Amino acid sequence: MTAAKGSPNNFDYDLIVIGAGYGGFDAAKHAADHGLRTAIIEKGDMGGTCVNRGCVPSKALLAASGKVRELSDAGQLAQFGIKTSGHSFDRQAIANHANQLVANIRENLTKTLERAGVSILRGEGRMQGSQQVALRQLDGIERLLTAKDVVLASGSDPFVPPGITTDGSTVFTSDDAIKLESLPPWLAIIGSGYIGLEFADVYTALGCEVTMIEALDRVMPTFDPDIAKLAARKLIEGRDIETKVGVFASKVIPGNPVRIELIDANSKELVEVLEVDAVLVATGRVPTSKDLNLAAVGVETNRGFIPVDDQMRVLANAEPVPHLWAVGDVTGKMMLAHTAAAQGAVAVDNILGHQRQIDYRSIPAATFTHPEISSVGLSEVEAKALAVEAGFELGTVRSYFKANSKALAELESDGIMKLLFNKGTGEVLGAHIYGLHAADLIQEVANAVARRLSVKQLANEVHTHPTLSEVVEVAYKQAAMAVAG
Repeated sequence: MTAAKGSPNNFDYDLIVIGAGYGGFDAAKHAADHGLRTAIIEKGDMGGTCVNRGCVPSKALLAASGKVRELSDAGQLAQFGIKTSGHSFDRQAIANHANQLVANIRENLTKTLERAGVSILRGEGRMQGSQQVALRQLDGIERLLTAKDVVLASGSDPFVPPGITTDGSTVFTSDDAIKLESLPPWLAIIGSGYIGLEFADVYTALGCEVTMIEALDRVMPTFDPDIAKLAARKLIEGRDIETKVGVFASKVIPGNPVRIELIDANSKELVEVLEVDAVLVATGRVPTSKDLNLAAVGVETNRGFIPVDDQMRVLANAEPVPHLWAVGDVTGKMMLAHTAAAQGAVAVDNILGHQRQIDYRSIPAATFTHPEISSVGLSEVEAKALAVEAGFELGTVRSYFKANSKALAELESDGIMKLLFNKGTGEVLGAHIYGLHAADLIQEVANAVARRLSVKQLANEVHTHPTLSEVVEVAYKQAAMAVAG
């Protein structure tokens, strides 16, 4: 292993980032913008999961398939006074749209880092010791690099449960689904979280029948129950989707057809065997940390996740490891691209000596179905627990899209917002939205949560009429009426 040439302070770099996903990208750019000599190591495609296999291509597929869904809804179009004489789509052209978007964003991201002065090192990085990183270049050459600080941003991979065999064509994960290489007539989706929901939205819009398999006792178990109940009416029950809940896919065998053995989640007895054209495994993600050689710095993971504090310092035995930081999916906090980016900025600010902590409560999440689902802050269960612990009364109000002029004009009035707040102080604790452009609407509430604002203040803010933002305004005003004083 050859060592890189040293620098005046005896480090090759001020900062080395391992992983060029959104977390690593933001950390590296933020560091370089503030004068740190920065390198970023990436063994795969620049941009990581989000750009290449996640948010970016999936949103391109959702946008295209959403247009197909709109054109297919003759009943709604007729209400607008629009008649269509049929339509068609090109699967490969839709896939090409997603691929081109990925290529453009990946190129832009790379150029942005280069312009900022970040050294892009291609290969696999791992810890060699304190402030030491081993780099195995793509040509096989090993180098030893040193840095004052190191940020681990190695991301995550799709989780494939035991008993499921993937072949990338008949049984596949979201990594393969975004390629849209085929449209199986009958697709089973294992998991009804946001990944499963989004791909069910895509595939049903393009003419596929879907069976959704969920191990827990209801579909959409990670969503607010009231939101899930309403959303399921349109996103699942209103489409060509069959659901099977309370069952595990204990064995999935690729082929033509694919064979799925379903067992009862409680008794573990075989209850059904399905034969379908293809299976999408959407059972979550696992951290990519096993090749980081964390033992070299005395760090033990928790199910593969790297322990960190709210300053993004890596922990060993509950104590910060000097000069070692981790951000993004590998920390297991909130496995979202914008969370990773926020963590990257927080880590670098602390490296620069500006003490900052990340506020997970104010980070929103969204599912880009048609209509969308979004949330921020506490769930109702969490808010109730906090109310008991802190001794305050929890307030809950609901605002409906069916009373919103813009939603009615769009013929998209199926929607609800639930707002959670402290009845004593009025502080906004969380919100959950299902409806048209819910992913955009949640940001206003996220800003309020970040600033710990009261609905008493927010109720006086003027919203544009007619816009969907008035759904939020109505909720604030209802909540303000319930606040003491």
